[in-house]
Amino acid sequence: MSTYSLSDGLASGAPRTSRALLLATWLRESGVGVLASVAWIAFGLSCLWWEDVGDWSRTHSLGIAAFIIAAVALFGTVGADYLGSAGQALHKRAPWLVALGTLLTVWEVATAKFAWLPLPFFPPPQAIIEVYTDDLPKLLDSVFASVKLQLGGYLIGATVGFLTGVSIGWSRAIGYWVHPVLRFIGPLPATAWLPIAFFTFPSSWSASTFLIALATGFPVTVLTWSGVASVSNAYYDVARTLGAKPSFLVLKVAIPAALPHVFVGLFMGLGSSFAVLVVAEMIGVKAGLGWYLQWAQGWAAYANMYAALIVMSLLCSGAITLLFSIRDRLLVWQKGTVKW
Repeated sequence: MSTYSLSDGLASGAPRTSRALLLATWLRESGVGVLASVAWIAFGLSCLWWEDVGDWSRTHSLGIAAFIIAAVALFGTVGADYLGSAGQALHKRAPWLVALGTLLTVWEVATAKFAWLPLPFFPPPQAIIEVYTDDLPKLLDSVFASVKLQLGGYLIGATVGFLTGVSIGWSRAIGYWVHPVLRFIGPLPATAWLPIAFFTFPSSWSASTFLIALATGFPVTVLTWSGVASVSNAYYDVARTLGAKPSFLVLKVAIPAALPHVFVGLFMGLGSSFAVLVVAEMIGVKAGLGWYLQWAQGWAAYANMYAALIVMSLLCSGAITLLFSIRDRLLVWQKGTVKW
């Protein structure tokens, strides 16, 4: 961010050439923010200028919201020197505001105004806004059901995978028996166990929990095992010299040294578990975002389907962000090396 203010430069009585140079410099550094404001003004005008080809009740509100965002972007650009960290954050995200405003404008014109993209397969932005306002209770129930199912299966899979990985990496006897089973079961996609799981378990909920735990457990097991097995013997020798017992070696040496590998496995398991969650809810569970997607597709309610996909993306991104924050807190020496 620039440390000078355009108003200060113009008010200081500088020569006309210097004023022109100051203006050119300000436009070069703040032009992206101005473009962001223009893009959102264009989106607002596209909402209000032409009539909709369909009946959507949130068009006017969406246009007003676009003008408000444009005003905020312009104010943040002009007054960036006085807004501190907020102005810097807005300046950093200004290119994304330009891209998002342009995309929404093209989307609005191509769907709600001229129907260049066929309806209902490509609903306009205001149709998705209507889902969040009119169908919010059902969507929130689906979100709660998915989070509950995902969290239970993921915690079970991560715990079992972590304990199994530590056991295999530490004990050759355990590895002798568990490793062949892991090589046989692990590479199979968790969704391949759907028929067996839904037949074996007493409810679709418990079967889905098992499948999510299975999808999570394999990568956590393998990466934890790799982390424990790769710990240098010098660490153990130093600890033994100081009188460390085997339990101390596992809890205070092997596991902390293996934590970077463990978190890689947790990240991989999180992605796999989300994929299994959606499939399980589409096929067997009668609640959740996967079920909501299937219901919306059956009724050709594509706006509801896109709204659910956006919520899924936000949930997955939020879960990864939370896991990254835990990782950065535990692995302070690696903080900032991988960002999300």
